[in-house]
Amino acid sequence: MRAAAETLEVLSPRTLKEALAMLRDAAAEGRPLTPLAGGTDLFVTLNAGTLQGRRFLDLWGLKELRGITKDGRGKQSALRFGALTTFTDCVRSSKVQKHLPILAAAASEVGGLQIQNRGTLGGNLGNASPAADSLPVLAVADTTLILASSDGERAIALGDFYTGYRASVRRPDELIVAIEVVVPKGRQVFRKVGTRAAQAISKVVMAAIGHRTAWGSVAPTVVRAHKLEAYLDGGGRDLAAAQQLLGDEIHPIDDIRSTAAYRLRVAKNLLAEVIPANR
Repeated sequence: MRAAAETLEVLSPRTLKEALAMLRDAAAEGRPLTPLAGGTDLFVTLNAGTLQGRRFLDLWGLKELRGITKDGRGKQSALRFGALTTFTDCVRSSKVQKHLPILAAAASEVGGLQIQNRGTLGGNLGNASPAADSLPVLAVADTTLILASSDGERAIALGDFYTGYRASVRRPDELIVAIEVVVPKGRQVFRKVGTRAAQAISKVVMAAIGHRTAWGSVAPTVVRAHKLEAYLDGGGRDLAAAQQLLGDEIHPIDDIRSTAAYRLRVAKNLLAEVIPANR
């Protein structure tokens, strides 16, 4: 049954400090707030009647959570994204286009223009969908998430953030406030396979930087193919052997969008685009 909007409680903090205080107090009372930014996922569940929470924290007006900057030089240079960075911001950013073009490519395939204008990196990460287009890009790069609470900040490597399907280590009193990505070296590849070229949830999504690969829609969480990477780092270039290793690391399922067999076949085919680049 569709949830009535008038049954929802929405708090609108004016500053990040105020937002964190609201999260802290709500968690202490046992009535946690769900962070709300662009709303591109939450409004879908609201319309479908599957929305779980009824209390929300509207972050859209917090300027502290916006912007893309580049810090440092050489090996230590990194891109820092405010959690409210939209996909449109990523597509238009000269820094992203130059240093992390696979993120610009992924952002350009997220829904339609309306979704790109509202959807945020922080929301995509926090929603924890294994089909999220940005997650393989951020997983294959050296990405750290900055989480903040009223007690301070902590940094979590993206590989340690997810604990299962749509589950993470974020506490109810915390927000993702920033995403930091070390500027990578190596050829970058992004591929998304869906029902159509635009406005489709991925059946398989892959990002690669050099020998590293990450995969979406093939397991409960985004997958870094570490055994495959070790094989390629060791000089292995046999495609069949690499495809076998990949098949051992991903765990696709049958669902309304595709079959496990199709996803496995597509993933192995996409791998052929990575290995020739390393010969």
